[in-house]
Amino acid sequence: MLPAGTYTFKLFDSASYRHIVEIWNEDGSQLITTILAIPNYRLTPTGETVIKFGEMPGESTTALRAWFYPGDNFGQEFVYPKARAIQLAEASKEIVPAETVEPTESTLATVPLIAVTPEKKEAPITEAIQTMPLQAAQKPSPALAPVTAAKELPKTGSPIPLIGLLGAIAIGAAFGLKLLAKQLA
Repeated sequence: MLPAGTYTFKLFDSASYRHIVEIWNEDGSQLITTILAIPNYRLTPTGETVIKFGEMPGESTTALRAWFYPGDNFGQEFVYPKARAIQLAEASKEIVPAETVEPTESTLATVPLIAVTPEKKEAPITEAIQTMPLQAAQKPSPALAPVTAAKELPKTGSPIPLIGLLGAIAIGAAFGLKLLAKQLA
């Protein structure tokens, strides 16, 4: 839980996994927490940072739902510990991503994730939560089709530009030799 205040959100600098968010104090001098996230998408980006909160009944504590960086249509949806995800899903009547085990610094990128439904049921996260842009989900993508390895790369280029370049170099060399011959004579 974060008390009211000003915070700095940063993506953890990891070459292998880009969905780890660090929350720092206002001036960025003290790390408050590190949170796992999954991709979240919106239709139209805005020019400022957007933090989405989960809908909660009555006097319940508001839960952070997602963070969107200015100008991006993709953001980070926060993943909660399983016990807290069950509470949030039941209270908000929404599916909440959850960690199956408590992550450590060395297992942040490999912690198995699930989705918790409002009925307190667990589901595979890829089935319960849409983690691709709406446009990609509406039409089949060739990138999602099964990939077969090609035995040979397709021939996509032509040697004609290289022949033209070599011809231009030869003409330039001929003019250079002609000028050199005039100066020596």
